[in-house]
Formats: sequence, C-alpha cells, structure tokens
Amino acid sequence: MWAAPPGWLAIANLRRYAGPMTFELSPEHEQFRRSVRDFAAAEIAPHAAQWDRDHHFPTDVVQKMGALGLMGLTAPEEYGGSGLAGEDGGFTSLCLAIEEIGRVDQSMGITLEAAVGLGINPILTFGTQEQKDAWLPDLVSGERLAGFGLTEPGAGSDAGATRTKAVLDGGEWVVDGAKQFITNSGSSITSLVTVTARTGEREDGRPEISTIVVPAGTPGFTAEKAYDKLGWHASDTHPLSFEGCRVPEANLLGQRGRGYAQFLATLDDGRVAIAALAVGCIQACLDMSVEYAGQRQTSQGPIGRKQGVAFQVSDLQVMLDASRLLTYKAAAMKDAMDAGSSSVSMAAFKQAAAVAKLYSTESAVTATRIATQVFGGYGFMEEYPVTRFYRDAKVLEIGEGTSEVQRMLIARGLGLPVE
Repeated sequence: MWAAPPGWLAIANLRRYAGPMTFELSPEHEQFRRSVRDFAAAEIAPHAAQWDRDHHFPTDVVQKMGALGLMGLTAPEEYGGSGLAGEDGGFTSLCLAIEEIGRVDQSMGITLEAAVGLGINPILTFGTQEQKDAWLPDLVSGERLAGFGLTEPGAGSDAGATRTKAVLDGGEWVVDGAKQFITNSGSSITSLVTVTARTGEREDGRPEISTIVVPAGTPGFTAEKAYDKLGWHASDTHPLSFEGCRVPEANLLGQRGRGYAQFLATLDDGRVAIAALAVGCIQACLDMSVEYAGQRQTSQGPIGRKQGVAFQVSDLQVMLDASRLLTYKAAAMKDAMDAGSSSVSMAAFKQAAAVAKLYSTESAVTATRIATQVFGGYGFMEEYPVTRFYRDAKVLEIGEGTSEVQRMLIARGLGLPVE
C-alpha cells in the first residue's frame, strides 16, 4: 500500500503572478507532484486497463484519493480540506494532481476534476453555511461524490435553452426535466447533484435560471443507466430524470436567478482543470512514444533513428511544454485572484482559461493520433495503453465548453463582435 510522505500537503505557491514569470514550480509543489505520481503508479496504473475493459467505476480507489487529500486541495480545514488558500497555490495543486492522475488514467483524472470542480466548488463558493456543513465534509473526504447537472438533451453550451423547471410549492421546489452526460451522478457513493433549472422569467423575457441541490435517493430523481461511451469507460456518467421531484426551498444554491452566472464561474475554473487533464494525456503519449521508438527494432535499428518518427515525437514535446505552460499560467492567475491580488482581472483569467483549454485539449487529441501512429499496428491493439488514451482524448475537446465555444470566448476577449 502506497503511503504519502509526512508533510506533503504543506505546498508553497508557484512564483507569484505579478509581472514576468517563469512558472517554475516550488520544491514543495514538485514533492507534491511526485507523491501523487507514486500514488497513481501504485493504486491506479496496474488496474486501469481492466477497469476500462469492464467499464468499472472503482469507488474504493476514488475514496483512497479522498483519503490522500486530493478532494480537499481547495477546501478549508473546517470541512476537512487542506486549507490551501490562493497564496498557497491550492488551485495549482489541484491541477498538478489531475495531471498526474490523468497521466495513467484519464477516467480517474476526470473523476477527480469533476469531484472537486463540479461537485465541491459550487457548494463551497455559493452555498449557505448550513449547506456547507451538511454536504462538504463527506465530499471533501472523498467518501461521497456530487455531480453538476447542467447539460440537457437540447441545451449544452446554450444554457438559455434549459428546459428543466423548478416551481415553488408549499415551501418545496418541484423539479421536472432531464439532464445528460453528468459525471459522478449515479455511483453508489453519489450524495447529490446540483441542478440548473428555470425558476421563472425575467422582465426581458429571458428565463430565470437557478441552481438547486437534489440529494441522491430523492423520490422523483432517477439516475438512468450509465452511458456506453467511446472512452472514459471507468468514469461514472449518467443521464438524469426528474419527475415531480420535491426538495426543500432551502436547497436553492446561491441567489435565485443567479444560476447562469454560477455555472459560468464554475466552468471557467473547470476549463483550466480540463487543460491539466489534457497535459497528463500528452505526457503519457510522449512517454509511451519515446519508450516504444527506442525499443522497436527494424533491420536498421530502433525506429527512433528514423526522422519520420523522431520528428513526430519531438512535436509531442513541443505540444507538452506549450500546453503545460498555458495551463500553469491560468492556474497561477486563479490562485492570485483567490489571494486577493489586483494584478489579475477576471476578464484576463477567463481569456487565459479559454486559451489553455483550447490549445491543450486539441493538442491532446493530436498527441494520441501521433502516438498511435508511432506504435503502428500495435497502436490499434487494445493490449497497449495508447489505444485507451486515443479513445479517451476526444471528449476533452467537448466537455466544459467545446473548442468552438473557446474560440468564441477568445474572440470576444479580443474585442470582436462575435455572436
């Protein structure tokens, strides 16, 4: 059994985001990275292929990630978290953990990302004290998970098309509708899902969107059969249905009518975290390609001697370095804002998050294609991990805002009047 070294959660920040930066990690952050890497190698890597084949969601390993402290990297100590504030690099630490877990298994990487970014953070950021006290301790410990119900059959990036409704009746919200592609929403350890729903209409005729906490097991709330997905086979993903689902009025998360703004803030952070997951994917592709190109023999020696192969592997290194730096920059900006720094604006962070997400995820898809090509025929065989990464990568360009959405956000940030 792997055990964390003493004091590994005492993490210092990246070099402060102020003026010129190198984004060089501190020794403490490097120690943290090695600790997570050791955990992933011992507890996840030996089983990832079997989980993928069996479409098995390993709740015991998810809870081990929680026991290691990975779910609590951005949470205060009062809820069982690490207490790492922005000045301590808490968000950067989370991105490092996602990167290292994703380096061996993208399914477990997205499980961690969604558990914190989509499960814990909305309650931590917008919840009442009572909601935090009720839900956060179990989520931060990793004993339980939470999902974030945003996407619908007819409403993905366009939240204004949300059809799920919630009506107040006798001090209770009555929720009716459907959600789809919701991570961590139907496992045996899922405790709740936060759901965006129409709760009325604004004066300008647009829908009023609010967010409501729906506990697992509530009558009228059903997590339907898990999806049969192209990739992320070991991740828990379900469609959800709500039919006359009644929850207390106090389950409103944040202000009524602020659900749209809440999920936008949630997605900004999530885009950086998905970029970190993509960095882990690219690192895995580079590692596998270098090893294989050095070992695979032809009559002229290892295939890595051939420029056609060597140049492609070199491109992986370039994509990795660029993706990692863009991701670390955005993560450092988030930590700086959390620390109260006035040197980073929300607009600048949103732009950096979109750039990191767009470049890193598209690079990850390209990296898996290159790695598969380096492996040749063996890259088409399921016995080699490269095939799993190839299948897992595509969704990185879709989740937390598609590549098209990121380009739209970047264009708007440049002042272009794009619709």
